[in-house]
Amino acid sequence: MFTLIAAMCVFSLTMSISPGPVNMTILASGATYGLRRTLLFVSGATIGFILLLLSLGLGLMQIVTAYPDLLKYLSLAGSSFIIYVGYKIALAAPELSTEEVPCPDFKQGFLMQWLNPKAWLACIAGISMFTNPGSHAPLFLFSGLYFIICYLSLATWAAMGTRFGVILDTRKKMRRFNIAMGSLLCMCAVYLLLTSIGF
Repeated sequence: MFTLIAAMCVFSLTMSISPGPVNMTILASGATYGLRRTLLFVSGATIGFILLLLSLGLGLMQIVTAYPDLLKYLSLAGSSFIIYVGYKIALAAPELSTEEVPCPDFKQGFLMQWLNPKAWLACIAGISMFTNPGSHAPLFLFSGLYFIICYLSLATWAAMGTRFGVILDTRKKMRRFNIAMGSLLCMCAVYLLLTSIGF
């Protein structure tokens, strides 16, 4: 049992802390709006991911496996949405105050996970590795551990973003940061799309 829990924790940490579209968005939000305001997005992204994991584990996975092309269409839609978010970040006007620019919120964090190819692939891999068709107990254990680790990992990205915010004290620096984050987000989306369709 200890070995199983340790493996679940390592998998959850690896998938949550590694760079991806959600993490890049959180980093940019942390730099612009600070930790407290970004935690709403972090909460939405964490809960969205766990509900996706549970939905797949409790039956949605059967639909995905029955229609393999469905995952490709989801990846296309999700990658398009993430590229749109990256575009908006890259073009964000650095001269506007944070009060004038809407901060990513709970709903956007939730939605982004359901449209994130990395989240779908992580859920499918985790379910394949750690769940048992005869019992839902491993799925609930895995989901509980993943919730804690995912939230802490995403909050860490938000905290790192706040450190960048201290450094980005001029419009020129903020503009460059926005372009870099937006470009990285778009590149992540393209890479995940190509990976998911087998390139």
